[in-house]
Amino acid sequence: MKIVTYNVNGLRPRITQFGSLAKLLDSFDADIICIQETKLRRQELRADLVIADGYETFVSCTRTSEKGRTGYSGVATFCRVKSAFSSNEVALPVRAEEGFTGLLESSQDGKRTMAAVAEGLEEFSKEELLKLDSEGRCIVTDHGHFVLFNIYGPRADSDDSDRVLFKLNFYNVLQKRWEHLLHMGKRVFVVGDLNIAPTSMDRCDAGPDFENNEFRRWLRSLMVACGGRFIDIFRAKHPDRRDAYTCWPQSTGAEVFNYGTRIDHILCAGPCLHHDNNLPGHNIVACHVMECDILSQYKRWKDGNSYRWKEERTVKLEGSDHAPVCASLLEIPDTPQHSTPSLSARYNPKIHGLQQTLVSMLLKRQAAEDSAPCKKSNSSSLGNLGNCSQGFNGSFDNGDQSGDLPSESCSLTNLETEDSLLETGECSGGSYAKEAACKTLTTHEPLHAKALPENPTRKRVRRCSQMSLKAFFQKNSVVSNDADSSNADSSISKGDTSESNSIEIPRSNTQISDSGRQLEAYQGQSQINATPEKEKSGVAMLEWRRIQQVMQNSIPLCKGHKETCVARVVKKQGPNNGRRFYVCARAEGPASNPEANCGYFKWAASKSRHK
Repeated sequence: MKIVTYNVNGLRPRITQFGSLAKLLDSFDADIICIQETKLRRQELRADLVIADGYETFVSCTRTSEKGRTGYSGVATFCRVKSAFSSNEVALPVRAEEGFTGLLESSQDGKRTMAAVAEGLEEFSKEELLKLDSEGRCIVTDHGHFVLFNIYGPRADSDDSDRVLFKLNFYNVLQKRWEHLLHMGKRVFVVGDLNIAPTSMDRCDAGPDFENNEFRRWLRSLMVACGGRFIDIFRAKHPDRRDAYTCWPQSTGAEVFNYGTRIDHILCAGPCLHHDNNLPGHNIVACHVMECDILSQYKRWKDGNSYRWKEERTVKLEGSDHAPVCASLLEIPDTPQHSTPSLSARYNPKIHGLQQTLVSMLLKRQAAEDSAPCKKSNSSSLGNLGNCSQGFNGSFDNGDQSGDLPSESCSLTNLETEDSLLETGECSGGSYAKEAACKTLTTHEPLHAKALPENPTRKRVRRCSQMSLKAFFQKNSVVSNDADSSNADSSISKGDTSESNSIEIPRSNTQISDSGRQLEAYQGQSQINATPEKEKSGVAMLEWRRIQQVMQNSIPLCKGHKETCVARVVKKQGPNNGRRFYVCARAEGPASNPEANCGYFKWAASKSRHK
């Protein structure tokens, strides 16, 4: 069987990159795929994001409301199986658990189990444990022959004492859990982005004190070479390989020169599956691991890509800033028949299918009806509108311009007629009756819909793409007052402009010709008004170009290559937050490479403005 771990740096963009979740998973051709940093909140889980045919899915999302942590992490384990019920497949877990403390959801063989502190963690308080499990960083699946921990380890800068303490507690509790399982005779696999590079060989720019970091010392203490029980499978298979990295800074283009770090791991501990597992040289890696490697084909930058600094700085590389790691196992026997645990996404009603709210349902109905062809005749629409006209709150005769919605006396037949009238998205013929319906009727609203506030200045949403004569006269009131009097002018009085109920369609040639003159006058006035607007726009464009030129001239050149620098802004909290600076535009790489970033740095004159 094959196990893959991959920090996707957002599951949605990876699904978009591959076309679908199934295509993403199938590209690995693996039995168990552990994903980290899904960046999905619980309310954002949808079937197309976490459910794929042929896979059982187990997800964990962040539960904290702490600023900057919602929708940030998240892990998911996908198990490729032929059958989710009465199966002997090792990839199908017999038990699954969200988190690693035992206080979140867990299930075994299709049944949920009571939440309780996991064995071996009794010395910690529930508050401490719940805090560690609140960021959606772990999924535990028991596959019979081994227990698999899918982990997204916390990141902590050395000057952030709160996150350093959180990371210490996180791994301390995890270690307690692993030790208890190993004491019970279980085999343990730990996979994922641990955010720890164990040795200087696993970091491109490791300094002399690199390995003295407390987290690196802790990780090395778990290894067999330092008296622990775990084996770093990749390093066991490739003990001397250098420049083997799994993560590269995404903002500096470090993939170009492979200037990265190895923080994605597959660790394992426990005896082999042979009956004589106590024999010298027998362990799970020596007996059951065929290969472990980094899938470099998933890197964002590949040979043949254009360099970022050659007039292509805006080109964004597609993919995660991590590369997957895979391990191939041998001689893993089948398990007793079992069914998928109830923690699987297939049993979660909030995930299965596309969960609809009333709002989303109405929006979909509206979109469908807007795009459908008109199925009812104009005559029937006008007839039914006549029956509905008396149901308006505040008649047109009273000169009310509030545009109130129809009252509850409007029958279902009338509402259906309104829908049919508005399905085409335009008012053919420009008739007053249809224009009034399009301007006042609101589609897809319940019969008890509230009237809009009576605000005469409030704009009503137009459902018509064609301007009517009435709307023309309302917008061009200044021009119509100066024009010659005509039958059309006299027929539209002050009360009519406030949407009179007794609207008649003008039919005489005189009315039509006068309306044409009004339109010509309106167009002429628009052209006159447009001239100063164009002048203002031209002046603004010239000024903006001048500002851009000044900004371009103020950008310094890096000293190493004499090339234009790129501007960046400090986003980290602190005294320099929001301050702009300039750096060399080339990709980050080793100092010995003259083609790499020269390390130039310069503060800008002033801080950037916050929005």
